[in-house]
Amino acid sequence: MPLTLLDGPRIAPASGGAAKSLVVFLHGFGADGNDLIAIGREWARALPDTAFVAPHAPEPCAAAPMGRQWFDLTRQNPEVYKLGVAEAAPSLDRFLDQEMQRVGVDETKTALVGFSQGTMMALHVGPLRPKKLAGIVGFSGLLADKAAIAAPAAQKPPVLLVHGDSDQLIPVQALFMANEGLTEAKIPVEWHISQGIGHGIGPDGLSLAQQFLQRVLGAA
Repeated sequence: MPLTLLDGPRIAPASGGAAKSLVVFLHGFGADGNDLIAIGREWARALPDTAFVAPHAPEPCAAAPMGRQWFDLTRQNPEVYKLGVAEAAPSLDRFLDQEMQRVGVDETKTALVGFSQGTMMALHVGPLRPKKLAGIVGFSGLLADKAAIAAPAAQKPPVLLVHGDSDQLIPVQALFMANEGLTEAKIPVEWHISQGIGHGIGPDGLSLAQQFLQRVLGAA
């Protein structure tokens, strides 16, 4: 996949001052950055010095022409996931570099928040950054390539995984598999299962993620 310049909606810090931290939302298959950026408005009161951005994935979605995809998911198998995250990673890495420079923060004050396919990207790209990120939140997703993040040079940012117990698209078992892979890579993991939630984000998950971000970004 060639490098693609990414862009998407942004929210400036609610404090009105310069950003002290950055949260990057990574949307799911068939959506775009507008799907998650509203969460930033919800979290802004608790994270008043945080800038939020939600880039649109690099490709038009194969299954939803109005949406975007990080890679094609119409063939669902582990090898597709592994190859897909690796091919999409350079474009996301470049966006993260540019956005951190634009906002004026470094990795220690930057967190990724992914949903579904966006969680696949966050759990792959985050640990493979040259410097350790502040943290990663993964909603309703899976770990695509546990061997890559177990490499000696991989970083170990703290991770929060949240999954609905009624998710029929990506079953909740994916959380336990991701937890196992991250733990084997010695990446610290917290996890939570939202009762009665399908392939989405419940209020409890949003609250826990907000608290996690306050802690890892030093905004608590």
